Amino acid sequence: MNPLFGIDLGGTKIEGVVLKSKNDPSVIARLRLPTESAGGYQHVIEQVAKVVAALEKETGITAPYIGIGTPGTHDPITKVHKNSNTTCLNGQPFKQDLAKRLGVKVRLANDANCFAVAEANIGAVKDHFPKGAGLVFGVIMGTGVGGGIVVKGKVWNGRQGIAGEWGHNFLDTSGGLCYCGKTGCVERVFSGPSLERYYTSLTGNNLKLKDIFARLDTDEAAQKTKDRLIHFFGKGMGAIINILDPDAIVIGGGVGNIDLLYTEGVEEVKKNIFNARLDTVFLKPKLGDSAGVFGAALL
Repeated sequence: MNPLFGIDLGGTKIEGVVLKSKNDPSVIARLRLPTESAGGYQHVIEQVAKVVAALEKETGITAPYIGIGTPGTHDPITKVHKNSNTTCLNGQPFKQDLAKRLGVKVRLANDANCFAVAEANIGAVKDHFPKGAGLVFGVIMGTGVGGGIVVKGKVWNGRQGIAGEWGHNFLDTSGGLCYCGKTGCVERVFSGPSLERYYTSLTGNNLKLKDIFARLDTDEAAQKTKDRLIHFFGKGMGAIINILDPDAIVIGGGVGNIDLLYTEGVEEVKKNIFNARLDTVFLKPKLGDSAGVFGAALL
């Protein structure tokens, strides 16, 4: 048995898991603790250490190394953490400090990469390509928009640790100013909150995305919101396919639950690629909320 330890570090909770092995990813142990990020940087490290210690105690196994999914990413050049909404991590040598505290080798990837590697190796992509896919793009479309690249089963982080960050590519000026400082980012056009804001701008009503899409047959503004999503999804995904040409794209996050993406959305993508046909497979995720922590273990 070659057990895999994974930690999913979220803004509100830290989840840990021990899987039996990559070939048999059955769960040996799983638990959660609050992140308590208001306690500061060192406190978050101690909370992670508590999760690891509890997993080791429950299983009787000492972690040989640990994969950790994080908000934000480790910069391989400066060796500090960046782009995290758990802001106490930013600018800190988080990977090195965590490895020192835990006494084992640590491998970090952001949450979108963990989602992608999990679905590629033991989830929806693995089901569709039993022998494995060459290149997979995992998409998170929810409160924010992110992505992760998996090549032959392994995360591709990139030279600066930002591979897959398509949510902060320019898409359309109508998205307005993004928190990253740029204007018109993908995330500002069709993340869940961005689509909700668009609907509100047309009607003055504040509705959740699922309620907007439930009104498509009777609400012209809901139809326009759907049209906006499909149109820009086609443009955004088309650019990804032209650059990466992945075997599969798996879509997670709340916006990814909209069935129309896999029909009308895919048809719109076809209009935006540099090819006469679209062979990339679009898949719904299989692992649900487990993808992040399973993907961390698989790092």
